[in-house]
Amino acid sequence: MTDTIRKRSRELAVYIMETGATVRAAAAHFGVSKSTVHKDCQRLKTIDLRLFEGVRKVLDENKR
Repeated sequence: MTDTIRKRSRELAVYIMETGATVRAAAAHFGVSKSTVHKDCQRLKTIDLRLFEGVRKVLDENKR
């Protein structure tokens, strides 16, 4: 995994947690696909577990 992907994953996580953004909104903001947002969020398990848990909480809430 490249440093660019790690950095984007962290930036996505922070953005989602700070704004409560949906996957669709985050994808539009960063100019990537919804699939990329999902993959990057899953990658956080190995990059930063605390960020992963925070993002998962927001995304689960948005899903309801």
